[in-house]
Amino acid sequence: MILHDEDIVAQLSAADAVAWMGEAIDAHHRGELVAPPRVHADFGDGRLVFTTGRLRGSWFGYRSYDSFAAEPGAQVVVVHDEASGILRAMAVGNELGPRRAGAIGGVAAAALAAPRASVAAVIGTGTQAYAQIWAIAAVRDLREVRVYGRDPQRRAKFVERVAPLVTGVTRPTANPRSACEGAEIVVLATSSPVPVIETAWVAPGAYVTTVGPKQQGRAEFGLDLAEAASLLVTDSVDQVGAYAPRHVLSGTDHEQRLVTLGSIRAGETGERRTPQGLSVFFSVGLAGTEAYLVDRLVASIANRLNGHSG
Repeated sequence: MILHDEDIVAQLSAADAVAWMGEAIDAHHRGELVAPPRVHADFGDGRLVFTTGRLRGSWFGYRSYDSFAAEPGAQVVVVHDEASGILRAMAVGNELGPRRAGAIGGVAAAALAAPRASVAAVIGTGTQAYAQIWAIAAVRDLREVRVYGRDPQRRAKFVERVAPLVTGVTRPTANPRSACEGAEIVVLATSSPVPVIETAWVAPGAYVTTVGPKQQGRAEFGLDLAEAASLLVTDSVDQVGAYAPRHVLSGTDHEQRLVTLGSIRAGETGERRTPQGLSVFFSVGLAGTEAYLVDRLVASIANRLNGHSG
């Protein structure tokens, strides 16, 4: 089965995506999902990037994408049956990647945000920002979503697009501070190489997720965010260690505090979210999750089709 963007939009629900990414994170924590850091082939004026994965006893696969053009070309996700090597499924397009990242963010929010968190701030108005709210709305009853982006027109369009996802009001804000203050969930999803918020704006006990740049010398947040946090979490410690330039936490005291989302879900870490301390999730893209999502979605579609035909 080959999936295209229109299939992803029509067939993949946020609830299913979050549930399946939770399965993947748990499988990785148990050692069943093999997820090495992403690799790339450098061609001088661009590169081809691969994230690979294997679910032991079931499949192996990869996602590939390029950095040649200003506008990204279609990404490809391929899943092979482990026993036979036969192609099991494929997805072509640009919807799966951000929805997979959004779903991982939904898993993190379910584990780290206060159970009754209902006010979210979103800094950024792009595809990744939308995908985060798409998924978080599946695990928290969002009564208010505040949106800030530099471009007023894009900000207004984003508000219009996100509004159907939440039970309450979605509104633009004039600046990032007014978006963040009092918010229980803060989503950073920009391409900014410099901090887009000040840590002092973030309410005690809030959950913060960062999807954008997080490298030394190029990060959408300041290191003081980690200093203020009681809990630092990522989906892949291996990927954090493979960043080039290095991850913003690499070589700092905070690097030793970083725990995996899988260990949080398994209840195996001594670190806990505190009512006054911040919890920060560094989304880096656990490898293999794209293939996992495609395989589960294809199986779900096939089951629905078989049930209908029967």
